[in-house]
Amino acid sequence: MLLDEIMLELEQMGTEQTKKTFLRHGAVEPLFGVKIGDMKKLVKYIRKDHQLALDLFATNNSDAMYLAGLAIDPKKMSKEVLKKWIKQASWYMIAECPVASVAAESKFALELAREWLYSEQAITRCAGWNTYTNYLSITPDDQLDYIEVQKLLTKAGDTIHQEENRVRYNMNNFIIGVGTFVGSLHGDARIIAEKVGKVSVNLGDTACKVPLATSYLEKIEATDRIGYKKKSCRC
Repeated sequence: MLLDEIMLELEQMGTEQTKKTFLRHGAVEPLFGVKIGDMKKLVKYIRKDHQLALDLFATNNSDAMYLAGLAIDPKKMSKEVLKKWIKQASWYMIAECPVASVAAESKFALELAREWLYSEQAITRCAGWNTYTNYLSITPDDQLDYIEVQKLLTKAGDTIHQEENRVRYNMNNFIIGVGTFVGSLHGDARIIAEKVGKVSVNLGDTACKVPLATSYLEKIEATDRIGYKKKSCRC
């Protein structure tokens, strides 16, 4: 399919209700308001066309950017393009989902996560924390830098309440991610979660809530899911 054909399909899939929901969550125009489950029907038409996926992201249309993240081959992504993507991300969902997940599955996952974590831009720091969390979710434990992960846990515990709004949300998810995906660091994550306690994040006019890390990790332990890994972090 051609770019114009994909954009037309997305436009036809969009609804005003979904668009209003995304706008309440902080979305920035242009967007059609396409449900993620619906746009996944188009992935098969794009998956073998790397340039088409890049062209979709370049439209700056939120729906097209998300679809690009679902369809593109992360192993074909260059560091330069990924850095361009984070600069183009106009709101948190694009930075935290397609950008962070594709970066996590790319050859530059750690390099970019480490760089983005210390960016002056809050939206980029969000992508950095989520890239690292996604990386933990798909990477075998024997390939992880435990010392670095422990240092980041400590950083989260020490600074989360002083961070900017949405960054706090992603730091909290990092603590949960460590305790969920890295079996030998579950205890460390529990300790940090106890230290951090409730994390306050303004999620706008939405019904979303910030998960309490202590409760979440208790459930992970109770259901015997400590240390499980995903095949892919893109969804």
